[in-house]
Amino acid sequence: MRYLSHTPEDLSIMLEAVGVRDLDELFSTIPDDCKRENPLDLPEMTEWELNDHMAALAGRMVSGADYKVFAGAGSYHHYIPEVTRYLLSRSEFVTAYTPYQPEISQGTLQGIFEYQTLICRLLGMDVANASLYDGAMAVAEALLMAIRISRRKKTVAVSSLVNPYYRKVVETYFKPTEFHVVELPYREDGTTDLSGLDRIDDLAGVAIQSPNFFGCIEDLAAAGQAIHDQGAVFITCFSEPLAYGVLKAPGALDADIVCGEGQSLGIPQSFGGPGVGIFAAKQQYVRNLPGRLVGQTVDADGKRGFVLTLSTREQHIRREKATSNICSNQSLCAMAAGMYMAALGGTGFRELAALNRDKAEYLKFALQDAGLEVPFATATFNEFVVKFPDGFDQKWQTLLQKKILAGIPLVCYYPELANHYLLCVTETRSKDDMDALVKEVQS
Repeated sequence: MRYLSHTPEDLSIMLEAVGVRDLDELFSTIPDDCKRENPLDLPEMTEWELNDHMAALAGRMVSGADYKVFAGAGSYHHYIPEVTRYLLSRSEFVTAYTPYQPEISQGTLQGIFEYQTLICRLLGMDVANASLYDGAMAVAEALLMAIRISRRKKTVAVSSLVNPYYRKVVETYFKPTEFHVVELPYREDGTTDLSGLDRIDDLAGVAIQSPNFFGCIEDLAAAGQAIHDQGAVFITCFSEPLAYGVLKAPGALDADIVCGEGQSLGIPQSFGGPGVGIFAAKQQYVRNLPGRLVGQTVDADGKRGFVLTLSTREQHIRREKATSNICSNQSLCAMAAGMYMAALGGTGFRELAALNRDKAEYLKFALQDAGLEVPFATATFNEFVVKFPDGFDQKWQTLLQKKILAGIPLVCYYPELANHYLLCVTETRSKDDMDALVKEVQS
């Protein structure tokens, strides 16, 4: 079976058009050590044999439904209401293109407008955009927005307890710019140390994650006060928005920008993506928001309608004036998040958040009773850090063979935290699952 539609003659014409002799010359900019020297040794098999082979490979993945997974770290397994799955699969949503033409896109525009409204209610903010790609990008864009707000300041600070992958994206964003990123250390209680803020010159904004990467809940009220005292923009980020079903909304704690990952809101984990970048801010900063917003208006007949507004992207205005050069968002994922929040409602959202908190607390105390150390005393949501005895890495592998993923080792992110593991519990883990984990680590 041929998978490439281009004939050798087609390739020759295209190579001649771009001015190279052959495909090797076309790819000459790729370093040799990044190229495969030998052709792939692909076995010949029928379509049915290939299906069986792929199923066998999939069965080796720890994300299988028959595993007891106690891992989060930015991607969380939650039950998704069937109504959300059904509505999202309708062709009006799943095949809808970017709603540039409001006269034929009212359904999509209204759905995104409802998403923005629900996000503002959840986070206690004045305005939310129509989503970004993911939480990591949202944090980077928030820091750039802080620089735009402060105008002449060129330094931003990021807590070392912000998701390590988010910080990597921030580093990538800022590396080719004239701006500087300072990383803030963490304290013994598992929260961010802000005592050195007054020693940072030219500070435009500070990003704090809560719950942070250790699952610890930061004191956002105190953090906001310390950050504002330095004349900087206060940015709160998150990877688990469900936490704000039981925690006070960041907007109520005077956050200027709130951003993060919305995968928990009705979006499957899907082996790491896609997700949805949530982004909200105070009304006074609305013209500095990246991406685009959907606004409500009335038509010539006085009927309610929806339209893209404040689309300050390079597709719409001059590049040097654009607040974001990211050329798309995650409209379908934002729609899923909106449907999920609407399906749960305020009461359901709070009850689900409380259930997640309670289950995580059950496992935390059960592990402590089993003689294990929980090193950070600060209150947590959904996930927490446990220090296991030396040599637990072998036990961790043994548990994996028994289809139990006992958290994520932190040493690869924080070298000083050898034998520390980040465990997560959501509503999908039963009491029997948790009791089985405790019994296994004791044996």
